[in-house]
Amino acid sequence: MAQTTPDSDPEQTPVGLAAAEPIETASPGPEPSGESDSVGTVVIAGVANLVIAAAKLVAGMLSGSAAMLSESTHSLADTGTEVFLFVALRRGDKPADEEHPFGYGKESFVWALLAALFTFIAGAGFSIYHGLTTILGGEQAGDYLISYIVLAVAFVAEGASFMRARRQVEKESRRWNTTPQRFLRLTPDTTVKAVFFEDSAALIGLVLAAVGLALAQMTGSALWDGLASIAIGLLLLVVATILARSNVSLLVGRAVPRRIHNQIAADLASIPVVTAVPTLLTMQLGLDDILVAAKVDFEDDVTGAQIEAASDDAERRLRARYPTIRYVFLDPTRGAAGRHHVDGGVE
Repeated sequence: MAQTTPDSDPEQTPVGLAAAEPIETASPGPEPSGESDSVGTVVIAGVANLVIAAAKLVAGMLSGSAAMLSESTHSLADTGTEVFLFVALRRGDKPADEEHPFGYGKESFVWALLAALFTFIAGAGFSIYHGLTTILGGEQAGDYLISYIVLAVAFVAEGASFMRARRQVEKESRRWNTTPQRFLRLTPDTTVKAVFFEDSAALIGLVLAAVGLALAQMTGSALWDGLASIAIGLLLLVVATILARSNVSLLVGRAVPRRIHNQIAADLASIPVVTAVPTLLTMQLGLDDILVAAKVDFEDDVTGAQIEAASDDAERRLRARYPTIRYVFLDPTRGAAGRHHVDGGVE
């Protein structure tokens, strides 16, 4: 709610989108991470994947290995994914306007969903198809040495990208006082989540490709090479499904985690003139934008001016604890004293 004072000049009081700007707080909590870390993570991952994809493609064509060709497609799909994620960060950061008063944060979820679908179609589909054709055709791989060299170099490069994503995950989980596993499950930062899972899948895929090549070399059978290619495709399918479900949930309008929901309810209930918070609704609007809407029961004898002051006080308290809260809308309503909406949000 807009900050007002009894002596404010009506002619200077903001209206429209200007009045929806969040109130500044004197003692901010953990600052939003911004997009700089995520952009760096995406760019590094994209460059690494492009170089690795070219090397794997050359190795796959020279050796005729289905697993190597699948790995090249895997890295190429990851490169395309990074492009989508980069666009997601840029598009989602556009400021709000009258046509989109809550900003463009959800557009980042759209592009992240497209990235997941691209991984599913370009990566998983080709890998499974090529693995099946290799098994049915019995095509033998040629020079194995170059494939092993490329896999080793790719493992180092993918590992470096993975370590950067892991450091960002650990940093953000400490900032929110939670575990890395829970942070990955609940974070609205779809870019770092995608890079983390894709790099993890890439490292596992490299191991699968190496094992498939080794077994094919030892047995002289293309079956193992084809099975490795299929396993890589199934791995990509799992990653794409996880990322797609997460982005669909955010697009639909996912609430904040339960711990944050309960803390918001407690902060609202701690306002002196508030007797109950019967309804509390939250929505993740973007990477660093949260909407809070609540029905609040005020004491019966408070004045309109006191309600306005209490509403501003509520916004200051919430933003001091969670600066990512951008919009706070409170609706005075009847309630039962002490009856607060708790245990909402995402478990």
